[in-house]
Amino acid sequence: MNRRSFLKNTSYTGAGIAAAATGISCNSSNTKEENNKNETITPLKNKPVAICTWGFIDANATAGKALESGKKALDAAVIGVTVEEENIKNTTVGKGGTPDREGNVTLDACVMDSNGDCGAVVCVENITNVAALARVVMEETPHVMLAGKGAEELAYTKGFKSEELFTESSKTAYKEWLKTSKYEPIINIENHDTIGMLCMDNNGDIAGACTTSGLSYKMKGRVGDSPIIGSGLFIDNEIGGAAATGMGEEIMKTVGSFLIVELMRQGKSPQEACEEAIQRIVSKNNNVKNFQVAYIAINKKGSTGSYCIHPGFAMMEYKNSINNRIESQAYLIK
Repeated sequence: MNRRSFLKNTSYTGAGIAAAATGISCNSSNTKEENNKNETITPLKNKPVAICTWGFIDANATAGKALESGKKALDAAVIGVTVEEENIKNTTVGKGGTPDREGNVTLDACVMDSNGDCGAVVCVENITNVAALARVVMEETPHVMLAGKGAEELAYTKGFKSEELFTESSKTAYKEWLKTSKYEPIINIENHDTIGMLCMDNNGDIAGACTTSGLSYKMKGRVGDSPIIGSGLFIDNEIGGAAATGMGEEIMKTVGSFLIVELMRQGKSPQEACEEAIQRIVSKNNNVKNFQVAYIAINKKGSTGSYCIHPGFAMMEYKNSINNRIESQAYLIK
């Protein structure tokens, strides 16, 4: 599913999905956290939680079910985002991702576990499951990040298969784009469809994964926030975790995911922390009407939060054995 399809289809029905209320006005907070401010953080036991950016129903449900079966948080996060990496209809994650300006599909990803270990890959071609590859970097190399051919070569030594990432539908769209070769950041469409996922397992441990094909028709070699630890994703298992989606250049300027975790360390709820992180971006930028940024967060109690600049963002939540549901999010600018 890409964002355009998600926004056009706001009537999801069926087992396991309950749409949350919408119509939040400018500057309003998500009320589900209002009575939970400055809460004492107590680890949540035996009630796994999975949240992810956007309306990736199958990905989040896959992660939630993995947690229910006893999988560890990092296992579930990687399993969950793999669903979208392999979904060729998603034009901004994994196989089928939109190429750069020269027609090259390059992928970025990172993972972070409950021990504080992390791994990342950037500018990877020909490998679909880059979140799993980032985990290999974390667990089987002395490094945190590998780029380009080096990451691709490591993948082959670990049994990853070479695949053509540029699908026929993506090629058709690229040829159409070449007619003008014009790039302008667009709010709330496929340009920003990173999937960031945060999971809490039965032990109360938190881990996450973030994976993307990056900004549509980006300059060759461009890397956004998604694979950058502290920007696209950050976990502190004593406090909580956060993940980002949107205009990566703006997220990196404030190291947004790290900021949110630090705000939670100071006693803010996940919702309050996400809101302040968005305010930091807006306060330093006079051009926010032209881009979107959104954050999701979870703390050790299992409380979650999310906030964005513009309307249209939604978070998936699988919580306390409750069926997977879409949570429409509060936003700053009407």
